Amino acid sequence: MAIGRFAPTPSADLHLGNLRTGLLAWLFARSTGDRFVLRVEDLETRPSSAAVAARQVADLAAIGLDWDGPVLHQSTRRARHEEVLAQLVDAGLTYPCYCTRREIREAASAPHAPNGAYPGTCRDLSDAERAARAAEGRPAALRLRSDGRPVTAHDRLHGEVTGVVDDIVLRRNDGVPAYHLAVVVDDHDQGVQEVVRGDDLLAATPSQAHLCDLLGFERPVWAHVPLVLGPDGARLAKRHGDVTLAQLTAAGRTPDEVRSLLAASLGLAEAGEPVGLDDLLARFDPAALPREPWVLDPAHVAV
Repeated sequence: MAIGRFAPTPSADLHLGNLRTGLLAWLFARSTGDRFVLRVEDLETRPSSAAVAARQVADLAAIGLDWDGPVLHQSTRRARHEEVLAQLVDAGLTYPCYCTRREIREAASAPHAPNGAYPGTCRDLSDAERAARAAEGRPAALRLRSDGRPVTAHDRLHGEVTGVVDDIVLRRNDGVPAYHLAVVVDDHDQGVQEVVRGDDLLAATPSQAHLCDLLGFERPVWAHVPLVLGPDGARLAKRHGDVTLAQLTAAGRTPDEVRSLLAASLGLAEAGEPVGLDDLLARFDPAALPREPWVLDPAHVAV
């Protein structure tokens, strides 16, 4: 039996786009009788993180989703992330990077940086040069020493996805493990074999596939689903047209009605049709999913 997952970041309450992706991740797993786990990706904890995460979990349950086992909080996994990072360091696959954010932006936009990739400014510094940067008080991030070759990963909706692996950050300069490392390690340790997430992360997939290969982890199967966009075509964000379950329920919508709205956006229900999760499981066909973003109609989500 395979395992699917949904892994929100507790930076803000889930908007309709997040809920739609969570519903899809659940449908991919449950429609084939697979297990489904929930992980809170709270690497960068804030004072509000615990409360936001609790609301996210409650919202997913409110639209009917269930999961197997307790919710895993990524912040509890720091020791494991460091253990895997040490393996990459010992293998000579990393290097410290002292660049500031401004320097990274400028380097990524330079003509010699392919596709905006980090051009390896700190890759081949001498010991003396590294000591000089450390003496300036520059904290070091840790980057992957990639070989610049293309890596191909398979996506259930997009087919073969090929990208040149950048020298991605594995640990930030504040000591926090970076997303690419943590997501690969946690998916492996949880036994996740199918990753369903928004297609804004499609470009990151070759790098994560490469990390799986370096660590001897079996790659999961990926399925990157279309985003939800605002009426102006921009992706939903906290300050740009997002609508949360709390806002919709305050305006008189029930969680079941919100689930039906999401189902209709996926072609799994008629507009306004009440549908339960059993109905959606019976109708779900990954091959028939929309491939284009869902643009919110303000009339349908007026709050």
